[in-house]
Amino acid sequence: MEGRRNGALAENGGRYPSKRRPNGILGSEDAVSYHHVGQRMQDITGDGGVLKEIIRAGYGEVVPQDASVLVKFSGYLEHMDRPFDTNCFRKNPKLMKLGKDITLRGMEAGLLTMKKGELARYLFKPSYAFGALGCPPLIPPNATVMFEIELLDFLDSEECDQFFNMSTEQQGTFPLQKVLKIAATEREFGNYLFRQNHFKEAKKRYKRASSVLNHLNAKEDEQVKVDAAKLLIFLNLSFTYLKLECPARALAYGEKALEIDEKNAKALFRCGQACLSLAEYERARDFLVKAQKAQPFNHDINNELKKLASCYGDYMMKEKEMCCRMFSSLRCPSAEEDLKGREKNPALNSQH
Repeated sequence: MEGRRNGALAENGGRYPSKRRPNGILGSEDAVSYHHVGQRMQDITGDGGVLKEIIRAGYGEVVPQDASVLVKFSGYLEHMDRPFDTNCFRKNPKLMKLGKDITLRGMEAGLLTMKKGELARYLFKPSYAFGALGCPPLIPPNATVMFEIELLDFLDSEECDQFFNMSTEQQGTFPLQKVLKIAATEREFGNYLFRQNHFKEAKKRYKRASSVLNHLNAKEDEQVKVDAAKLLIFLNLSFTYLKLECPARALAYGEKALEIDEKNAKALFRCGQACLSLAEYERARDFLVKAQKAQPFNHDINNELKKLASCYGDYMMKEKEMCCRMFSSLRCPSAEEDLKGREKNPALNSQH
């Protein structure tokens, strides 16, 4: 029961629902019984345990087993307008892995029938929801619950999991297209984590993607695809290390990207940013000017050049002030030194 509470009620904090629906999609059906609603729904489990109605059709493939899903959902009790659990008010919903992070059997069964972009309504009978005991005090015993679920995206991680559980020799037998797909999936995981500002976790995913490609023995005609995949990952790693305030590592991965495409504007820009953080102003200028030539109207590049000019100006001003102080101390002896000099040479005192 504790697992169910953590999995299905964590968003709401266990508050009692009230009769008010915050922009729900049920509208005029608020007071209609679930029995009546269920009569027009499809039985997807064969035992009446999970009923489904598609509100908006999705596209592409159906969610595979062991995928990681990005969803928005709201759960309702019968005749209640406010959800007892929802993540719809979160800007960035959590990525959840099927078979691990989702504790309601009904939700997992429903997700395995969905396509990307689909919005659906489900009825979960007690055996597919909170069971005979419910989840007091919020969920009563033997409660049938309704969930509205929108599948924003999913990542098929099954092949990735299988691949990383293999030995190096076994990994070497994978076809190139599958390896490229695994690297792309790992990179997508990294992108998701990056957007959540989880930069350390994103870095790990990008490095996993890079490691997949590093062990490839691609043929000459296949190397173009491998290099294209590596380029994207190196750019991701460069940007991630900038976010982690590790400019030296950011520069290293930016230069790796330039080894693949020496005129890549984004790689030049990342290298320029890294050099600026390292106070290597001449190198920063070289990289940024080349990036600007490739993309003259890029606001980020132009703003970085302005930042460079400002930083370099401040640096030169500080250098000038330091030099002035050094030369000033050489030209003007201190008062103590002047007094010692007069004690050694009384003739100096007679001059006053």
